[in-house]
Amino acid sequence: MGRYQIATLARYTLLEASRTRLVWLYLIALTLVFSAAYFVHQLAITESARMQIAFSAAASRLAAVFVLSLHILTSLVREFNDKGLELTLSFDLRRADYVLGRLLGFILIALTMALLAGLPQMMLAPFASALQWSCSLALELIIVVALSVFCILTFTQLMPAASFIAGFYVLSRAMSAIRLISATPLADDGTVSHQFITLIIDALALVLPALDRFTQSAWLIDGAAGWTAVGVCAVQAILYSVLLLAAAMFDFYRRNL
Repeated sequence: MGRYQIATLARYTLLEASRTRLVWLYLIALTLVFSAAYFVHQLAITESARMQIAFSAAASRLAAVFVLSLHILTSLVREFNDKGLELTLSFDLRRADYVLGRLLGFILIALTMALLAGLPQMMLAPFASALQWSCSLALELIIVVALSVFCILTFTQLMPAASFIAGFYVLSRAMSAIRLISATPLADDGTVSHQFITLIIDALALVLPALDRFTQSAWLIDGAAGWTAVGVCAVQAILYSVLLLAAAMFDFYRRNL
């Protein structure tokens, strides 16, 4: 019975995305991205093809993260405000089944978006590189799905949840560079404050996923990174998704609805 309810909620999530024209919005965003990438190709004096691939890959990734997270947040906030959540849970439905059903639907949307983003890259880069890039993007979007569900179930408001997601994503993407800067400062006098900040940065690096290793534009430019790198990304995606899902369910169960 639980599997049927989870599948029904996943189907409802996909139907909601279709009715809100999410795919068309994302296709418009991708069209704008590749139009801008072609403009960059025309402006570049040297290595124009590499510039085009690098721009399109980075912009496509950011567009996917932005559109997907915003859709998840607005979808669940709308359900909270319209009292649809209370109505859904008034039936013979466990809260865990609700979270899993919605999560499964959002993951299917994320996989579709990764596929749509990877198809144009296959025309610009080798097939193997574009395929690995698309798989890595799908794994990155799965983390974004779990993070978005956790944030909206915890904060229940759009702005705090969106701000947390933006900060989490930017820090995860830039943490390697931040650690490198903190490890080799211009003037290291060994002060306590510098050691304390370095300790905080190292602690954050252990908590946050290494998203800078996901969906790298260099895979499309310099050649395939190998499936081992994708496998490492898959392990991180599974680990952080499970942790975020557990945290979301814990917070969801302790709420009084």
